Amino acid sequence: MKKLLLVSLLLISSIKISAQNWVKDFEEAKQIAASENKVIILVFQGSDWCAPCIKLNKEIWSTEEFKAYAKEHYVMLQADFPRSKKNKLSKEQQEKNNALAEKYNKNGYFPFVVVLDKNGRVLEETGYIKTTPSKYIHHLNSTSK
Repeated sequence: MKKLLLVSLLLISSIKISAQNWVKDFEEAKQIAASENKVIILVFQGSDWCAPCIKLNKEIWSTEEFKAYAKEHYVMLQADFPRSKKNKLSKEQQEKNNALAEKYNKNGYFPFVVVLDKNGRVLEETGYIKTTPSKYIHHLNSTSK
């Protein structure tokens, strides 16, 4: 019984460890980026309705290769715009995401990926690309120089 409990706890903790570390507050993202000398990857997505957003999440953001690299090099900032009532954001989070969209995604593209410096200055803009995680990392890095 103790072994089963231990295995269960290890599995649960490994699931949490492997999740992408998304920041959802712009000011927090800038503080982390400044203190850790990282760029911010701002991702505008419709997590429950936008097919390319879902593909980008599955093919890039959720891979172990990307998560490991991102942990060391990026601050991942998520601005999600779900449509389903079950995924509805808090009023405060929705206002934060709306403010980010007003500043960085005026055309309302989804998915839309904005590479920012630690001060929030746009370095480059991109989106979904059918590629491998390592090539997407290279793409993000070539735009942030």
